[in-house]
Amino acid sequence: MSFENPTLLYIDDDEALARLVHRGLTRHGFSVLHAASGEEGLDRIARGGIDVVALDQYMPGLDGLETLKRIMSIPNAPPVVFVTAAQDSSIAVTALKAGAADYLVKDVKGDFIPLLQVAVDGALRQARLQKARDEAEAEVHASRDRFAALAAERELLLREVNHRVGNSLQIITSLLHLQANSTAQDDVKAALTNAAGRVAAVAQIHRRLYTSHDLNSVLLNQYLDAMLEDLRRSAEGNRMSRLTLKAEPIEIDPDRAVAIGIIVNELVMNAVKYAYPDGAGPIHVDLAAQGDDLLLSITDNGVGLNARTDPRSTGMGQRIVSAMAAKLEATVERDDAHAGTRILLRFPRLNEPAAVQVGCAAAS
Repeated sequence: MSFENPTLLYIDDDEALARLVHRGLTRHGFSVLHAASGEEGLDRIARGGIDVVALDQYMPGLDGLETLKRIMSIPNAPPVVFVTAAQDSSIAVTALKAGAADYLVKDVKGDFIPLLQVAVDGALRQARLQKARDEAEAEVHASRDRFAALAAERELLLREVNHRVGNSLQIITSLLHLQANSTAQDDVKAALTNAAGRVAAVAQIHRRLYTSHDLNSVLLNQYLDAMLEDLRRSAEGNRMSRLTLKAEPIEIDPDRAVAIGIIVNELVMNAVKYAYPDGAGPIHVDLAAQGDDLLLSITDNGVGLNARTDPRSTGMGQRIVSAMAAKLEATVERDDAHAGTRILLRFPRLNEPAAVQVGCAAAS
């Protein structure tokens, strides 16, 4: 479309009137072409280079309305100003509904030509605005498609990273278990087993993210269930036959899920080692939502916290629980009314300011 010298195609079988239109609009910077019939006009439009069309209604062969319909079916058709000598308003309505940009009544003396210039200028402005809108929308769609492609590629790369990190951490976990099983020193075995559990808690997050539909969140019930199943298969697994989980399907970000998993691992392993000196017993892990907070409890029916003594304890487990509780902005309490040991952690589902109070069991 030419902005400087637009080309007007005037379709009318009246040669004299066509010359008046040519003379009148050429003075205003238009390049005016003439077609004497609808068929000739359609042929000229098909060859390209037409910026705007003025179309007469009454012509032999194809009349103006039929010609208008065919013009509108052409891809990227130029705007059309419909011209007729009839005063019938129904023709105007029909033409505008068929796609005409404007409508005016002509006279045989050419007095309508100034009005035609105004109508043609308006049709061109409207066409340019529409073209600009279409180009802007196309650019928006193209940008959206590029963003979607980049997001898909990023998600694929993140999944691959999680897959590889998860596999690497699983190898480390297996090596730690292998080393633990090969040592005769109980304190070394315990330390290696604890380290393997901590690594496994992190590895499980990466495995879940690799298979998850959402890389920004983890379902805690599924994550904890898989992590506790890993513990059951560990070196201490024979003492976890009565380890149970009751957790609601709560979504949380991966970083906070890791902290929760490490806390559960430490407190469960603590209960395994100290709660039942004579063998295995029930250990329950519960997770539930309470308003904007989450409540996590690890419970056993063993000898109780005051009876748990081990000169080999380094306090590492307690320090880890304290650090993870601070990351979660959690309060950690012991239920003194419980006969065995019950540790309660309350923390916001999202990162919000919260006091950190740590008074948990003495973990190894």
